[in-house]
Amino acid sequence: MNTKNILEEIKKLSNTEKRNLEYEKLIQIVEQLTSDEIIELSNIIGYPVFTRLCMGVLKHKFILLQDGAAAIIVNKQGQILLQARADRDKWGLPGGCQELGERFEDTIIREVKEETNLDINEENLELIGIVSGSSRRNEYPNGDVVLNNTALYCVRNYTGTLKWDVESKEMKFFDLEKLPENQNDPDLIEVYRRYLNKENKELIKNR
Repeated sequence: MNTKNILEEIKKLSNTEKRNLEYEKLIQIVEQLTSDEIIELSNIIGYPVFTRLCMGVLKHKFILLQDGAAAIIVNKQGQILLQARADRDKWGLPGGCQELGERFEDTIIREVKEETNLDINEENLELIGIVSGSSRRNEYPNGDVVLNNTALYCVRNYTGTLKWDVESKEMKFFDLEKLPENQNDPDLIEVYRRYLNKENKELIKNR
């Protein structure tokens, strides 16, 4: 089987099957691939999952540094969109991991589409900032621990009908002053609050 066919076969696997690829099998596959094909394989499986698969028995012990993007999606009432995550009892922002070779702008456009079904254009992305540090530590039910570096965007203009995938149990717009207590990204929302305050001060100053 040539490498193109190998990658096509992996694309057909379910997410569970991709996560459970045997280490020895992965070695056999990767040894046949060029560096460009390894990047493609990583993006097919998902970079964090692919990285952990390459670690063999240590995959759930290794603390992973992970780059990604998140979006504060704001409706006309000034409410922000949160998703009730399927893997834990917490509400978080739409977003996800950066794929190899991907710009942050492309990451958030792709993730928002996958998770919410909403379409956003690059010109409507407002970069709030890059959020990093210990507040970005995230622990998953399977034992994985990651430290995220997150490009945080504000999105006020979007199109499409809100619809969510298997990663979410529910999605809902919340008033900033009435957010659920069990939040997954309180640090990002706090950065957004400071961004709004700065924006309001600039408006008052320029009147």
